[in-house]
Amino acid sequence: MADFGGTDLDAFRKEARDWVAANFPAELKGKPNPMAREERDRPLTPAQDAWRKAVGDKGWGTPTWPKAYGGGGLSPAEARVVQGEFARAGAYNPIGGMGVMMFGPTLLEYGTEAQKQEHIPPICRGELQWCQGFSEPGAGSDLASLQTRADDKGDHFIINGQKVWTSGAQWADWCFCLVRTDTSKKHEGISFVLFSMHQPGVEVRPIKLIAGNSPFCETFFNDARAEKKDLVGPLNGGWTIAKRLLQHERNGLTGAGGGLGSGGRPLEDMAKQYVGVDGEGRIDDQDLRTRLVTNAMNMRAFQQTAVRAMVEAKGNQGPSTATSIMKNAGTQLIQERHEMTLEIMGHQGLGWEGDTFTAEELGAVRGWLFGKAFTIFGGSQEVQSNIVSKRILGLPDLTQAH
Repeated sequence: MADFGGTDLDAFRKEARDWVAANFPAELKGKPNPMAREERDRPLTPAQDAWRKAVGDKGWGTPTWPKAYGGGGLSPAEARVVQGEFARAGAYNPIGGMGVMMFGPTLLEYGTEAQKQEHIPPICRGELQWCQGFSEPGAGSDLASLQTRADDKGDHFIINGQKVWTSGAQWADWCFCLVRTDTSKKHEGISFVLFSMHQPGVEVRPIKLIAGNSPFCETFFNDARAEKKDLVGPLNGGWTIAKRLLQHERNGLTGAGGGLGSGGRPLEDMAKQYVGVDGEGRIDDQDLRTRLVTNAMNMRAFQQTAVRAMVEAKGNQGPSTATSIMKNAGTQLIQERHEMTLEIMGHQGLGWEGDTFTAEELGAVRGWLFGKAFTIFGGSQEVQSNIVSKRILGLPDLTQAH
């Protein structure tokens, strides 16, 4: 694909529009993305699978990744055109998950050529799903205290231990995992390894959340095997890679990577339905009108800032610590949206089951409950604030000062 610029971008837009029209199944228009947590337990329909294959073969699920590994090889401007044409057609990007948001960008930076050739193309085609083996019962905010062991057995490692809050582990084919390979050091004793989830030494137990779904899991390793060729970076050098991966995660969660887009029906349309309108056709609640406009303006400003940060990150060799600012801002906005949705719906937004509630109403309370996790996963608000204070503002660490 040529690197279109200026007026050539219009030519590329027409090409993208024609391609989407020819390949996107009309029956999927406006339908939810099967990559969403609540959809993953259902097998893909023929139309969903055909769309996944078409986008994967084109490389447009990972539009800016190198063509050599199955990506689209597009410029950021071209990628935004593709995203816009998907939205125009009511289409979703069928290629996603942690392989796209977190692991793939990290492997492109730190992996060997053989590792990239093996693992990146299946991610671009949406053929394999990945999960993250980071947090442990005794290693959450202090991740570097992790105890999952990887013992050297010559040409492979044997892994024993436990991870928790392993998002999507029940659907994953592979895991990128932090393991302890040196017990005499803390940060310098951690390695970054990859291994198959489809082996006898791996046990996954989904954790049911208050929202009624089970996107997170407990994961147990009992003599699980990781090949030496799947050690990413140097032995005991995993902490540096992990920090970079977490930056990619926060970048993805901000909305620039597709994690926290505003999504759903416009709140003003919803408010006109449930709250009603005045004689001038405005939402019949002045205070609510003001808060809805404020949220919409803040969300638009946030999304534009997130896109700018994403473009700047590509020119600066990856995301920076500024992703911590964006993560905190974005998660607060999305939680605010969920809270206003319930306020607008009133008692109709509190239903859990029954035919007196619409699917949108039943989803509202579940979305509100699950939204509480946004300020925790990917590094809590408190963790992000510490990163901002130390690495961006340069404030002293008071815990060490005393």
